[in-house]
Amino acid sequence: AEAAMGDWRLTDCDLYVTKEPCAMCAGAMVHTRIRRVIFGCADPRAGAAGSVINLLQMPGFNHRCDIASGVLQDDCTAILQDFFRHKRGTQSNIDPPQTS
Repeated sequence: AEAAMGDWRLTDCDLYVTKEPCAMCAGAMVHTRIRRVIFGCADPRAGAAGSVINLLQMPGFNHRCDIASGVLQDDCTAILQDFFRHKRGTQSNIDPPQTS
């Protein structure tokens, strides 16, 4: 993104992810001044966008990211579950796309 924008500051960029960012990713988002983070699934163990801690909107930081959570939550949950089932070699819960 930095190469495409020509600057390390990504102030006009929104980031869409399936899962709530961890502390390290949230730190990178604040550092690069991402405008908004949109995610589907909360991470109750390591979420750094409100579930455990909210690093994206810390008062002491020089930048705060807007947050939209729960966007397409069911779809994001299914994507993550399918990914880990595939990684572990178990069966998918997502039906393959229908072809005509």
